[in-house]
Amino acid sequence: MQEFFIFSIAVLIMSIVVHEVSHGYVAEILGDPTARLAGRLTLNPLHHLDPFGSVILPLMLFFTNSPFMFGWAKPVPYNEYNLRNGKWGPGLVALAGPLANIFIATFFSFLIRFGVFPDSVTSMAGLIVLMNLMLAFFNLIPIPPLDGSKVVASFLPRRYYISWVAFERNIARYGLISMFLFVFFFVLIFADIFTSLVYSIFKIFTGLSII
Repeated sequence: MQEFFIFSIAVLIMSIVVHEVSHGYVAEILGDPTARLAGRLTLNPLHHLDPFGSVILPLMLFFTNSPFMFGWAKPVPYNEYNLRNGKWGPGLVALAGPLANIFIATFFSFLIRFGVFPDSVTSMAGLIVLMNLMLAFFNLIPIPPLDGSKVVASFLPRRYYISWVAFERNIARYGLISMFLFVFFFVLIFADIFTSLVYSIFKIFTGLSII
């Protein structure tokens, strides 16, 4: 039990770190060096951990037997005014994080499907897939401050895009409080629907069932 808990936290932290670094790399590709200059283009977790989102919240979810594990790191900074591609720039940066998690989930799913791992390791690889799918699809929910909000904004007509960005900035003023409240109400209202969706996708990816 203790080993599983430690492994779960380690997988969550590294998956979050990859998610955030991916944001920074795409921003760099699109012309913004902010993340690199801030020393955030590194996989060293110490440069990314958020005390609440990376430690306290995962512990709370684990010890309250939450149906899913979730957390976040300190957002990788970027300056949207340096990005190429106009209003598509922030959307591409936002999409990079979930896509990185989906890539990790897909990679380990292939290894599971081809029987690369012994039975004793398959469940651990499955946990990597599950956590990355949860992070990806949770972050794609189109509500600020999640990544899905910026992805959706990129597809909006200009007049609606401006209003949506203003709405995002108003939400961002509340920072951690808004994120915590969103997580609380999401777990309270939509946890069953969300976990059912992710578990179904997990089975499609890996061929494994979650008991």
